[in-house]
Amino acid sequence: MASAPGWRPSAAARCWPIAARRAASAYPPDQAPASRQGVKAAKPDGAPQRLKRRAEFLAAAAHGRKAPMPGLVLQALARADDGPARIGFTVTKKVGNAVVRNRTRRRLKEAARLLLQDTQITGVDLVLIGRDATRARRFSILKDDLYRALRKTGVLS
Repeated sequence: MASAPGWRPSAAARCWPIAARRAASAYPPDQAPASRQGVKAAKPDGAPQRLKRRAEFLAAAAHGRKAPMPGLVLQALARADDGPARIGFTVTKKVGNAVVRNRTRRRLKEAARLLLQDTQITGVDLVLIGRDATRARRFSILKDDLYRALRKTGVLS
């Protein structure tokens, strides 16, 4: 005697064999645990937020302090509030195709995460611009570049 799930398979599972394998789950749709329902973990207080809008990037470029380094360019713009630092990442198409740009962006994000997790930076917008050399640069040197850029712009004293 075969057992069957207590809920009906989705329409895609009935007409597309690959979706049937994906639709098979240990949990019925209404009983999925919280970790599977798209619940995001809250960021700790003081953790850097993200810059997402183009206007925020342009404001940092136009009015912020710039610190070019061999592995990256940092633009820092002081804000009037005392909120946590906001950070944005960008890599131009000159660096390479989408795979190369994403790898460069991930290296910048990890360097920033490791460097900023111990320091409490407030009231500043940071934009990290990836360069062609970011991808090939040793990670310890990349973190040092970021540290020197933060000191040069006055974010760290």
